[in-house]
Amino acid sequence: MTVNEEGATSFGRVAGRYDRVRPGPPAAALDWLVPAGCRVAVDLAAGTGLFTRALLGRVPRVTAVEPDPRMREVLARRSPGLDVRDGLGEAMPLPDGGADAVFVSTAWHWLDPHRAVPEIARVLRPGGRLGVIWTSRNRDEDWVAELDLLRQDGDQRETPDTVRAYLERHHTVTLPDGAAFGRAETASFRFSRTMPLADVIDWLATSSNVITASAADREAGLARCREALLGRAVSAAGGTGPVIEMPMRSWCWRAGRQPAA
Repeated sequence: MTVNEEGATSFGRVAGRYDRVRPGPPAAALDWLVPAGCRVAVDLAAGTGLFTRALLGRVPRVTAVEPDPRMREVLARRSPGLDVRDGLGEAMPLPDGGADAVFVSTAWHWLDPHRAVPEIARVLRPGGRLGVIWTSRNRDEDWVAELDLLRQDGDQRETPDTVRAYLERHHTVTLPDGAAFGRAETASFRFSRTMPLADVIDWLATSSNVITASAADREAGLARCREALLGRAVSAAGGTGPVIEMPMRSWCWRAGRQPAA
């Protein structure tokens, strides 16, 4: 198993926590991503269904495709009756030209574009839409970017700017030459999320590089993050414990499937 494969399959180890603390997309991002009149949508690499559940109120027919059985189990339990299928972005168990839209939420970087893009084009009808989104903490704030450094105890030369530069590359969709898609558009949506401090720590622990770290390194990194966050925490109403107001951002990309030549 390669390092990339190990990371891509690591989330199933923490599937329940992942579903509980990871963010879903804001309504404004869905408004931008979901095409008017969309009746059949595919959530590719659907994980535990955070994006899938957001689609359910907007699209009459949704199919979730996810390769990890541990993630699929949570997905199916949270959305009884949903069409959930075992499959990869590079090999979807779906018919040709049957989808109005295919979405990839916080998973594009795990796909092989040279194999996945033609497969997505196969599944989409002409004029259908490919939509890609990442929803996470907004590292434009230095203290948010520093959490990435603290949890990994990385090279001391790393800074919030290097975190932002990495994410700029990470949140990029590059299609192979000759891909059957038209001009791409991008958009970004900012919002905030108020969370108990303990849930923020659990969220930080669902990163693949934390999941795959040694137990000692994982605990040390999360302890550093907890100490830093305590300085920003405020008391929750009702005295239920400290909470964090986390700046958030959704990076979005979309393009239309061109008709066959």
